[in-house]
This record gives sequence, structure tokens and C-alpha cells, in this order.
Amino acid sequence: MGPEALAQVLRPLAALVPPERAPDLLAGFAEGDDAAVYRLNDEQCLIFTADFFTPVVDDPYDFGAIAAANALSDVYATGGVPILALNLAAFPPELDQDVVRHIIRGGAETASAAGCAVAGGHTITDAEPKFGMAVVGLAHPDQVLLKSGAVPGDALILTKVLGTGAVTTAAKNGRCTPEQLAAAVDSMKLLNRDALMVLRRHGVRACTDITGFSFAGHALELAGKGSVGLRVNADNLRYLDGARELTAAGQVPGGAIRNRRCYEPMVGFDGNFDEAWRALFFMPETSGGLLAAIPAERASACVDELRQAGIVADRVGDVVAPDGGPPLRVSSG
Repeated sequence: MGPEALAQVLRPLAALVPPERAPDLLAGFAEGDDAAVYRLNDEQCLIFTADFFTPVVDDPYDFGAIAAANALSDVYATGGVPILALNLAAFPPELDQDVVRHIIRGGAETASAAGCAVAGGHTITDAEPKFGMAVVGLAHPDQVLLKSGAVPGDALILTKVLGTGAVTTAAKNGRCTPEQLAAAVDSMKLLNRDALMVLRRHGVRACTDITGFSFAGHALELAGKGSVGLRVNADNLRYLDGARELTAAGQVPGGAIRNRRCYEPMVGFDGNFDEAWRALFFMPETSGGLLAAIPAERASACVDELRQAGIVADRVGDVVAPDGGPPLRVSSG
């Protein structure tokens, strides 16, 4: 479902929250954050999210690991620590049990590496495999990160390369190299846990993860929720090797077309951006990095520490006051 249709479906549900729950629901339908956040007491908030999808790679273990990392990412993007997960799965009845076993093991081992216990789940029969997790995390109320926290003057930090959507689409069509796919898989399997820890040490104020709505869509969410503008330096956006060439060759999933139709009217481009670059800018990502707003004076030290930890990281832009123009402006050169 595209972003416009999804918003129309979900918007009325905010009114159905029971009145006795509303004061402690810090993030729900109305806020549109990466996960639901519910305050349990003065010391703890519960963070709850769910995510599952069809295979993005052929290897069953990698698929399970990527799906788990993607689901866990919403807890990290909201500032929490994942503690408990349930599998969400749909498998064709004829699917080999070894394949199912590898998918579930990939997810469980990834969750275990994150310190999160997989304690069961639910499986249905479906014609196409699907796998993911519902994840519960915890955070102190003062450490919850929402998309609304960015303020003018903040720096924007991105913690992974982009372009997984182009590479995985090409892989499905037999159009990418094993090396290109391996790099995408490594990126998608990487947990955002360590990146969050570094960002927190440098005063992160707002955060989201880059997934199906593309870098553009998720950046616009930060801008909209915070009532701010964003200025992005396209030269600092890093893409997987071959992603641009694959996009230029037509390896563009339907989600990229829907994203572009929804978000392009809200983006101002200052510079010479060809069709392939623009298509890539609206490309869906799977288990992408964190896009975070931190105090500008901490940006250099934050990027250095992220890179020392082996995390791909760049300062990709700045938060500015709204000026009546497009909330997201992208420049080059």
C-alpha cells in the first residue's frame, strides 16, 4: 500500500483510542512514529512495533535475518532497547521445511544478537512466503525519540548506505552481481543498535529509520512532524556500488514509483539531477540506517565515532526554519 492510501486508512483510527489510555499513549496513529510508545510509569515506556514482508533475497537464512533486523530497527529508531519478539509468518504448505527452518533461525539469531528474546509467534498458510516480527522494547520516558524533536540548527546524520531497493530488485531479475548483492545483504542485516548508542552520546533529538518510504519520504516525516525544513546535500548521500547504474537500467520497484508520486511535490531540487538519481532518491529501502537530528556542534565528533565503530555515517544535511517553500530541499555541488 502506498503512503497516501495508508495515511487515509489509518487517520480515522486515532479517534478510537480509549480515553483512559490516551494520556499515556505518547506515540500512536496521530503521531505516526516508527513504533507505538506507551508510558508505563515515570521510569519506563513500552515501545511496540510490527513489520513483515515478502522475501527480498533468495537465501532463506539471510531473509530471516534481514526481516528481524528491519523489525528491530523501529525500536532503535524510537530510542528503545528491544526485549521480546514474536514471529509473524506466512508460508506456502509446499515450502520445504528446511527453508522454513532457516528463515526462522535467521530471525531468531539476529534477535538474540540484539539481546531480544523470540518467544513464539503466529504462522498462517499463504501462497507467498512472508516473515517478520512484532517487537517490544523499553525506554526511559526521557530517552524516547520521536520524529518531532528536530530543531532549526541541528545537523542531519545518516548511518547506512542507500540503494538496497535497486539491488534487490535487480537480484530478483538476475541483473546484479554476487558482490553487489552481498554488500546489500550485509547492510540490511546490520543492526542499528550501535548507531543509536553513538547518536545518544551526542545528544540526538529526533530519529527515524529509512525503510519503505525512501530517504525522501522519511526525511519529509521528520520535517513535517517537527514543523521544520530540511536541507540535504546530495553529494553526501552514499549508495551501494552499482545502485545508480542498476536504477538507470530500469531496476526500479513499484514502491519507488508510488513514493515519487507522493513525495516529489514536496521536494525542491537545486542542481542537475538526472532521471536515474531522482528515481533512486525515492527508492524503497529495507532495513536502512537511522536518520537523526543532533546538535550541529556535535556532528563532526558523532560521525567520527560512528565510523570508528565500523558504521557508515555522514552528515547529510541540516535542519532549518520553515521558509514557505518545499520542506525538503536537495542541493548538489
